[in-house]
Amino acid sequence: MTVTVLVVDDSPTMRGLISAALKRDPEIEVLGTAGDPLEARDTIKRLNPDVITLDVEMPNMNGLEFLEKIMRLRPMPVVMVSTLTQAGAEVTLAALELGAVDAVGKPSGGVTAIEAFADLPQRVKAAAGARVRPVSEARGPTVDAAWRARPDHVVALGASTGGVEALITVLSSFPANCPPTVITQHMPATFTRSFAARLDKLCAASVKEAEDGDVLLPGRIFLAPGGEAHLEVSRGSSPRCRLRAADTVSGHRPSVDVLFESVARLEQKAVGVILTGMGRDGAQGLLAMRQAGARTLGQDEASSVVYGMPRAAQEIGAVERQLPLGRIGSVILDLVSAASPAASKPSEVH
Repeated sequence: MTVTVLVVDDSPTMRGLISAALKRDPEIEVLGTAGDPLEARDTIKRLNPDVITLDVEMPNMNGLEFLEKIMRLRPMPVVMVSTLTQAGAEVTLAALELGAVDAVGKPSGGVTAIEAFADLPQRVKAAAGARVRPVSEARGPTVDAAWRARPDHVVALGASTGGVEALITVLSSFPANCPPTVITQHMPATFTRSFAARLDKLCAASVKEAEDGDVLLPGRIFLAPGGEAHLEVSRGSSPRCRLRAADTVSGHRPSVDVLFESVARLEQKAVGVILTGMGRDGAQGLLAMRQAGARTLGQDEASSVVYGMPRAAQEIGAVERQLPLGRIGSVILDLVSAASPAASKPSEVH
């Protein structure tokens, strides 16, 4: 099936580079381009593309304002194309919260357009099959102030496409004294720094980009930095974050598989969760966690933006229970609650 695309960017050069990258894939047809949101609005009505790629900074109306109108009036898959700067990352994260499916970085710092846009066709095709909805779901439930976690528990989460919304939904349900939590989300380096800061503002617990040697403590949530290393958790009485420079695993660095496999080796009890995302990263690692005795959860198809990673994990038996996004946070807390017997006894596979 051919995926049709409209490219929206105020730079003629960038429109040409994005179009050329997409046209290299025979399953993608670029219907046209637009230099600003007003032109794009008319072109969308006329050509009805499956996906649009959208720049952030444009004349007449910026990309965020245009995206908000799209998601309110005519929800459709949008892939943001942003500069890899601190400001660009913050705006792009806001776009992902508004309902954009994915984001890619523009060429910068000696990176060629071919390198920067190498996986753009794959991301656009994944976006075409995404479940697009305005972001209006309530965040996770409020936890009673008396809630307490069982000691020696670790929570590990993995996500990719659609993960910004998913992680905000799950983590905003966590109390300030949540179990130590580690996360790998596929995202460029500058984006993970900004995303950790955004999560820290939205969550009761403390959230930061992981650094080598960070000790896993209650009330602390660590996000794998993008790009250069894999996040692992070291064994011992006081587990720590370890950043290991290595080749990509399952096509990614950081890799969810690497994180989950390190958690599977811990002496502590663990809960592993695989959320929305494209591809198979995390499936084998989650299976290793389940085989080691951890509790494992997967986001269900109906609530996933892209049901790729959760599907792969479900198909190989790595997922103990599949749940809608809105229930995952509360189920994690139930599994690790000091008042709940659920943490010590696996339930039947759903």
